[in-house]
Amino acid sequence: MPLIPEEPQIHESAQGPRVTPAAGRTAPTPRPVPGPRSAATPRPGRPGPGPARPAPPAQRPHSTSGQSQAARSKTRSAPQFQLIPASAGSALDAADEAVDLLLDSGRAPGDILVITTGERHPWAVHELSFGEAAYWAQHDAGDDVFFADAVAADRVKARPVVIVAVNGGVDDATAHALPLARERAGALLVVCGEPQRINAVLGAGV
Repeated sequence: MPLIPEEPQIHESAQGPRVTPAAGRTAPTPRPVPGPRSAATPRPGRPGPGPARPAPPAQRPHSTSGQSQAARSKTRSAPQFQLIPASAGSALDAADEAVDLLLDSGRAPGDILVITTGERHPWAVHELSFGEAAYWAQHDAGDDVFFADAVAADRVKARPVVIVAVNGGVDDATAHALPLARERAGALLVVCGEPQRINAVLGAGV
């Protein structure tokens, strides 16, 4: 069912004030440090994978948590949806701004997951430079905003807020990321991208 673009607002009925990101920004200036400003300890000073405690794949409770999550997804109400119009080139920047607005409105960093359909977010590139184990240890810790691409999104756990940056990639990646993001979002789903492309992908059978 096609989605109808909404005004570029990030809002939640029970969380914080209504916030409105700037929709028509041009030539966004890249941040000097990967990742959003966070209320938690900033990422750039992290010394690397040394102190991280990666969880072995065998310890991940796939079957038990998967069944309970599937059961919850059938009974819980659908998350609120917000579409922020943005070109493929500015979708990542729009997602970063949405993260900042949510943090400023009182959301905890660990509540937010960001999925990209094209190039990885600079934060993900930075953390993956220390190795996959350290990267996924950050995810399992759940104490900060986490960034994953559409391929890795199958492995992420649900969070209250999920933001999808449709920043390129093939339509198959978008078609995979959007329904997955809807499953992972507990309260709010934000999609930053070109409305026509998103509606076309959703109308293709999502």
